[in-house]
Amino acid sequence: MKTFFVSAVSSVLLTGLMVSAAQAQQPGQPRGYIGGDAMFWELDADGGSDRDDIGLRVNGGMQFNDYFAVEGHLGTGGSDGPAELDYLVGAYAKGIVPVGPEFRLFGLAGFTEVDFDADSKSDFSYGAGAEFDVAPNLAVGADYMRYLDKSNYTFDAASVGLRYRF
Repeated sequence: MKTFFVSAVSSVLLTGLMVSAAQAQQPGQPRGYIGGDAMFWELDADGGSDRDDIGLRVNGGMQFNDYFAVEGHLGTGGSDGPAELDYLVGAYAKGIVPVGPEFRLFGLAGFTEVDFDADSKSDFSYGAGAEFDVAPNLAVGADYMRYLDKSNYTFDAASVGLRYRF
């Protein structure tokens, strides 16, 4: 199941990026993007000790207009005692609010699979963030995601990084 999920998300992202690269010069067409982030994650166990560390996350997606995109995340890394993040992979709908020509707020909602050591869980995920253009095709961004919200623990991550639009 893990291999299928990772393969499916990767295929969708790569197909979207290839299509967007071919259409990048046409105004009004969907635009692809890819980015890399430092991911500051926290596993918060109810009644237990919290675990946190820093990992890396790659994200990419397809923006269809000024207000909507689909996005995928693939993250890994970091270990705090018995909690070692092997990977996270997810797909999300992204609602965008353009605040100005170079600044956007956004919200994300979708599903994520997270693998800690030998234990893999999936759940509905949501988050919010902001992006600021520093060049015509380059933006800096930050977001906060609730990847897992189980009855006895939560898994959250704050991320900061760069996005390149095709």
